[in-house]
Amino acid sequence: MTTLHDRPLRIAHSESSLGWGGQELRTLTEAAGMIARGHQVTLLTPPQAKIYQAARQRTLPVEAVRITRKSLPGLWDLWRWLRHNPVDCLISHSSVDSWLAAVSCRLLARPPVIIRLRHISAAVPRNMATRWLYTRGCHHIVTTGEALRQQLINDNGFPGERITSIPTGIDLQRFCPGSASEARQSLALPEDKLIIGIVATLRSWKGHSYLLQAVAALQRQDIHVLIIGDGPQRHNLQQQIASLQLTTQVTLAGNQENVVPWLQACDLFALPSYANEGVPQSLMQAMACGIPAISTPVGSIGELIEEGVTGLLVPPKDAAALQQALQTLLDNPALRHTLGQHGLACIQHRFALPQMVEQMEQIIRQTLRTFRHPEPQAIATP
Repeated sequence: MTTLHDRPLRIAHSESSLGWGGQELRTLTEAAGMIARGHQVTLLTPPQAKIYQAARQRTLPVEAVRITRKSLPGLWDLWRWLRHNPVDCLISHSSVDSWLAAVSCRLLARPPVIIRLRHISAAVPRNMATRWLYTRGCHHIVTTGEALRQQLINDNGFPGERITSIPTGIDLQRFCPGSASEARQSLALPEDKLIIGIVATLRSWKGHSYLLQAVAALQRQDIHVLIIGDGPQRHNLQQQIASLQLTTQVTLAGNQENVVPWLQACDLFALPSYANEGVPQSLMQAMACGIPAISTPVGSIGELIEEGVTGLLVPPKDAAALQQALQTLLDNPALRHTLGQHGLACIQHRFALPQMVEQMEQIIRQTLRTFRHPEPQAIATP
């Protein structure tokens, strides 16, 4: 007899964000991983969201719902879909869809359990409405790093037993070391330069501006900066590149469907974020390719990079410290190799994709075993 412990799960993901980044990539990766394990997964998202088209390109089940803002049409779409397509678990990812999920499930006779997946380290408001959303409005919270979990416990007073850290997993069959020379030839990148790479949406808090300042201060002609990604800061960065006279030393490659060869082409990777990070996927991807990395102790990055062992850490918003770290790695090929190998081992041991999918399945099944009532159980306010 098939029981809750072993039967395939019916899972829905809701995502109201229209943007593109690590959050959306994790959602798609997790969905594909769960489907590969025999579960039924559907993504619920606005048709204009970038993740909608990305899901279709990956042939992942996706349904269009009007959940870009807290509205009756969005609530109606979500409630109607859940009513006609019963699922065991609804995983919400952003603020708007989390609110709509909480309310719509209250209106169902047999609602699914709700898991709130928290991707970033931005502060969660401390008010009664938000407390309801994170306690009575969901059954469990999953964060992408332990530091994010502790933040919710220490800053918001949410009960720790209802929060689990499950870092994003990396596909080590895809992200792996490769020939830098072959990658550069295929991408028409300079073969006689030391290449510093960054893969990130062009948002201010990703720290591109500080990287450019640090590179300009180095005053070296033997380096090239490779910026992968697009976003709202593109024009500002183009202006900064011109003003720093770095036009010939920077490639703005835009969004790339396959970032693997771009990473493999790099000598080192830099992600000087100063806010909002969980455990950045691009950082893990670079390390999985054996590329030595420099970053900042923001969010849960410190769980990934151990200073001087698996990478280098510099204070956020400190171009001078970043310059020094870049100089250290640029001038020391042996250190680059050592950090790259240790970083690769870290990813292989702790952040492989199967581990993430297995842990998420365990949390879903555990939550289903714990909450058998039609509505989430209340949590007493400390």
